[in-house]
Amino acid sequence: MEEKKYEVVIKIFLLQLGAIVMILPFIWLISTALKSPSEVFTQTLSLIPEKFMWTNFVDIMDQAPFWLYMLNTVIVCLGILIIQLFLVIPAAYAFARLDFPGKDIMFLLFVIQIMLPLESIIIPNYLITKKLGLLNTRTGLILPFVASGFGTFMLRQTFKQIPQSLEDAALIDGAGHLRFIWHVIIPLSRPTIVTFSMISIATHWNDYFWPLIITDVDRVRTLTIGLGMFVQQESGSDWSLLMAATLFVCAPIIVFFLATQRTFIKSFLTSGIKG
Repeated sequence: MEEKKYEVVIKIFLLQLGAIVMILPFIWLISTALKSPSEVFTQTLSLIPEKFMWTNFVDIMDQAPFWLYMLNTVIVCLGILIIQLFLVIPAAYAFARLDFPGKDIMFLLFVIQIMLPLESIIIPNYLITKKLGLLNTRTGLILPFVASGFGTFMLRQTFKQIPQSLEDAALIDGAGHLRFIWHVIIPLSRPTIVTFSMISIATHWNDYFWPLIITDVDRVRTLTIGLGMFVQQESGSDWSLLMAATLFVCAPIIVFFLATQRTFIKSFLTSGIKG
């Protein structure tokens, strides 16, 4: 019994230590973002600024259109996610609940897409985007990512766990496939759908490579590109402003995760749905 108590104490200690190691860089980021340039390079090590420099955030807005970058990023992320859900949910339902010729081969192709790195298809995507005249457009940033093999696979596995008895009851009541998806499949699969949404938003919020390739004007640049350009400017050598800009870029996605973390964790704890 005593050994088990020691094991629990050690596990808790290691978890707390790991949490501190992971969160300390973010705390340091916030601290530096609120310091004056002179205080950043002082020899005194302190996480609490002597004077909170909220004007750092005003300064970065004066030197780069970060609000425009934010708007572009939100539009791109939500645009990708909404279209993905419209495509992924019916596709996952078809693979999980319907029988049709070539089903296994088609699903295999979806799974193969997951294993393909973005770099392997970046040139074809760029050539198609250029031929369609979508360079320097939000549509060009959205279009290559509207289909998701990962999302299809993830939701298919969840849809397969829903009892057949629920579908039979819905069909007896006269519900078609679309009605069954809307009133039964989606409500029961909400944790998985939210988890996929979080992964999709986080992935495209942090995407740097594709926006770098197809954009060269501020009106369509995203936050990651804007931050990269800010670093290259003279003001990018000011660590307090650089950390303020970095905090502005990463704070929304962190807040989004904190707001939905319970649903995110629930999706991993849910092992099945019993009828």
